[in-house]
Amino acid sequence: MVRNGIDRLESHLEPLRKARLGVITNHTGLTATREPLIDLLRRLGITVGALFSPEHGIRGQLDETVPDSVDERTGLPIYSLYGERKKPTLQQLASVDALLFDIQDIGARYYTYISTMGLAMEAAAERKIPFYVLDRVNPIGGQVEGPLADPDRLSFTAYHTIALRHGMTVGELAQMFNTERGIGADLTVIPCEGWKRHMTYDACGLYWTNPSPNMRRLQQAFLYIGVGLWEGTNLSVGRGTDTPFELVGAPWIYGRALAGMLNELPTSAGARVVPMVFTPTSSVYKGVECQGVSVFITNREQLRPFAFGIGLAYCLRKLYPREWEAHKSLGLLANREMHAMLMDGAEPERILQRCARDEDAFRRRREPFLRYG
Repeated sequence: MVRNGIDRLESHLEPLRKARLGVITNHTGLTATREPLIDLLRRLGITVGALFSPEHGIRGQLDETVPDSVDERTGLPIYSLYGERKKPTLQQLASVDALLFDIQDIGARYYTYISTMGLAMEAAAERKIPFYVLDRVNPIGGQVEGPLADPDRLSFTAYHTIALRHGMTVGELAQMFNTERGIGADLTVIPCEGWKRHMTYDACGLYWTNPSPNMRRLQQAFLYIGVGLWEGTNLSVGRGTDTPFELVGAPWIYGRALAGMLNELPTSAGARVVPMVFTPTSSVYKGVECQGVSVFITNREQLRPFAFGIGLAYCLRKLYPREWEAHKSLGLLANREMHAMLMDGAEPERILQRCARDEDAFRRRREPFLRYG
């Protein structure tokens, strides 16, 4: 069975026992036996001085701005890193001697937990305190897909110039951020054991914990790469339904037309879509009936989620050039050239050929930071 960094913590105790820790975690910070990180640290005699919560809160239940609070069980302050500030302040770090990060990522550049990690590393470097990462597997494996973020388009959903599907663990990304962004943090990564880059979460023998309220199973993590990419536009991507990221729709879509066109594209290899009518109970088009498609993964080995997403965007541009507000997709895409090609109605193959250059360059760039075969 694969072991995450948290399950190897006991072999790295000495420096931690000497420190008062600030812990950046949430409900995914669990051992293989589902013991919470905070309980584990207390059992091992490690002092915790403060907690820091990412997007969705420390219990992973919020889909809104996260307030500061107090942990009911320990009485520790919980400082939000998803509100007015997204980076620990020097005042908040005054009472801690080191920071420790343990959160399950899903492998998409715009999933914000890795941005929280990067900003916290910056704060640790400014405060001149060590930063520890308990590494966790990448649930969708080690493949690379999609364009690099433009250097001038970096944001909380694009912390660094990495591929949209980066294929790295949080520990590997921490090393890349530290070096390429010149953060200069005193970084220690406690690595996973037994994980190989071809492995997806269902091959690891680990319990699944929803990393966020709308990330409820592994299939959704894969589809998030290609479907979640467009949620900054006037599309429902299934939030407010039982199957987020497995649905795409809007009141102005005719489901049969979209399904028929999308199923014919080579970019849909490994997936099939069927027409669907649904009414979201929250988020975009709350309470409004939408038509669209339901997405089924039929062959995960064939599926390229980003390519599927580009095919989806191509169909929407062709069928609904006035209705779909495709111009609003630049935020998550974070690449002006790819966005311009999309807006111009470029064939999916052309966009993917252009992306291949970025993917090849990123594979070479990430090589020095990879820890797992």
